[in-house]
Amino acid sequence: MTGGIHVKEKDSFIERESGLHRGLSKNQLTMIGLGGAIGTGLFMGSAIAINYAGPAVILSYVIAAFIAVIMMFSLSEMAVAHPTAGSFGVYAEKYLGGWAGFTSRWTYWAAQVIAVGGEAVAVGIYMTYWFPDIPVWVWTLGFGAALIFVNSRSVENFGSIEYWFAMIKVVAIIAFIIFGMAVVLGIGTPAVGFENFTKHDGFLPHGFGGVWMAVLMAIFSFVGVEVIAVTAGEAKDPRSAVPRAMRTMVVRLIVFYFLAMGIMIAVVPWINAGAKEIAQSPFVLVFNHVGISAAAGIMNFVVLTAALSSMNTNLYMTSRMMFSLSRSRYAPQALGKLNKDGTPVNALLLSSVGVALAALISKISPLAYNYLFGIALFGALFVWLLTLLAHLRFRKQWEQGGGERLPVRAPLFPVLQIVGIVLIAAILITMGLDTEFWNVSWIIGVPWLAFLTLIYYAKYRKKLSHEKEDRSGKTAS
Repeated sequence: MTGGIHVKEKDSFIERESGLHRGLSKNQLTMIGLGGAIGTGLFMGSAIAINYAGPAVILSYVIAAFIAVIMMFSLSEMAVAHPTAGSFGVYAEKYLGGWAGFTSRWTYWAAQVIAVGGEAVAVGIYMTYWFPDIPVWVWTLGFGAALIFVNSRSVENFGSIEYWFAMIKVVAIIAFIIFGMAVVLGIGTPAVGFENFTKHDGFLPHGFGGVWMAVLMAIFSFVGVEVIAVTAGEAKDPRSAVPRAMRTMVVRLIVFYFLAMGIMIAVVPWINAGAKEIAQSPFVLVFNHVGISAAAGIMNFVVLTAALSSMNTNLYMTSRMMFSLSRSRYAPQALGKLNKDGTPVNALLLSSVGVALAALISKISPLAYNYLFGIALFGALFVWLLTLLAHLRFRKQWEQGGGERLPVRAPLFPVLQIVGIVLIAAILITMGLDTEFWNVSWIIGVPWLAFLTLIYYAKYRKKLSHEKEDRSGKTAS
């Protein structure tokens, strides 16, 4: 499309994905967004980021948060204008073309299916802490079936469950911050102060190169914030709920991450908190320092909840991506059907089968799963990159088409969007050049995109062009 956006086009655009129930409240949207972004990466994976950068990991999270804020402003502006379940995939299709919409949604679907498969296995492992005699697969299957049931019900039911899952994580982080600040400032215990920020080779033990490598880990701590745009298709009042949820979530995320990482570095020397092989969460080390003997059990409950929350949210997202692909005629039409509760059950069941396969591969061969996970690593940033590119065209076309003034507008347009695109591209290039671990994303991600491109141009591009020509001929006659 090269012209402006007209009212009729906007209506048909939203109508294509109609039928979903708008039952999510503003508070639920905020907590779902927090739940999607706060995962086991903060509780466990933060050790890897600390190992890369040392105390300067704070700067790594500043860079990652900056990129996430740019992306969220751009995505939220488009979500208010086009509140659809397909979200960034639909925006990519509308403003960048069919290939972008096809590859972004299929890539994101595959990425999240793989991620949920890993979380499903992790849930089983966490449960063996309390029940060592029960096999991992029993817990994986049991919790998986329960969350599939939750997602098959109404969206209000999903929103309520995810609200409380996210609340547990938020309470855990707040408790960690309170106890940590008491240790740092010496309230009820000898003060540790901030000496650990400069001990052991200083604030920048591995230089700016280490800071940049830690950005690769930090950026994935923010992956998941895009769920708010997906929920726009089922929000009660997307015009006010999406901007409010976005602002609240971004502020809370930044505060939580920076305070948590700062306390972690202050209390535990970075050479102890950072490790390539995660033996113990840095959160556990801090609680142990305070003298809470049950720290390991408490954190096991928290990371269990984090994994369940991630599974729940990502099952929701994968089902909506597949629903959107179907309604765009990029997947079988049966996957776009809704049940009486307005839920795309067929799309959910297909996503669940994918999760089961990913979990099976993860259990049978962790090495093979690492390569599959390359799609997840590559896919998330690929979607973010297309989102910013789509926003560059969206703003111009929206204004030329006489679109109404939106309640949220990305600031400093287009400077911030261009900066975000450059930073994401730099991260992707760094991942490709790193031969120790991150290049797996390119080894799998690039062939995956080539495969999708082949499918799109061999089948869907011609098919949809013929259908469009047929409709034009009928209209003319």
